[in-house]
Amino acid sequence: MEFNLIIAGVGGQGGLTLSRIIGNAAMVEGYRVRIGETLGMSQRYGSVLSYLRFGENVYSPLIEEGKANLMLALEPVEALRNARFLGRDSYAIINAYPIHTATTLVGKEKYPELDEIKSAIAKICKVDMMNFQAEADKINPRTLGVVMLGYAYGKGLLPLKKESLIEGIKLTLREKLWEINFKALERGIELSRYAE
Repeated sequence: MEFNLIIAGVGGQGGLTLSRIIGNAAMVEGYRVRIGETLGMSQRYGSVLSYLRFGENVYSPLIEEGKANLMLALEPVEALRNARFLGRDSYAIINAYPIHTATTLVGKEKYPELDEIKSAIAKICKVDMMNFQAEADKINPRTLGVVMLGYAYGKGLLPLKKESLIEGIKLTLREKLWEINFKALERGIELSRYAE
């Protein structure tokens, strides 16, 4: 077994924390875990990309183009920017909540329509897109990644047990953050049941 996950987002969205939660969950199940990160500018709004690989025999953190099993895109344009990692057998879960960068805010670049982003990715692989941020905001804005994690788990896209994900949250976050993150995980699982 070998699983390749891409987490794409921008600084301040919690992508790096999310990769650690999933990595810890995989270790709880006895897998070898490799995490690699490419930080554009991990201050607010710079691109942040995490590669996470786990399995019995995983040695390098880097994922070849077209070889990601799953992409969790915390920001829509970041999904496009990293689409090269997706292939026919991949699945992309995209947060439909644009974060405009300095260049789009001043009009130097045009931010693509969400429908354009979704249809471009849908040409490569299966894609689910929804405003996960709105759901996270009802719990705590910083739980975005965990809501998306719950969704991926609920859709059967992650080869990990729910108990391990809960353990991953405990191993990664301070105790006072556990409850809201357990709630976020449950909310993501619920959302996956409503999705077509």
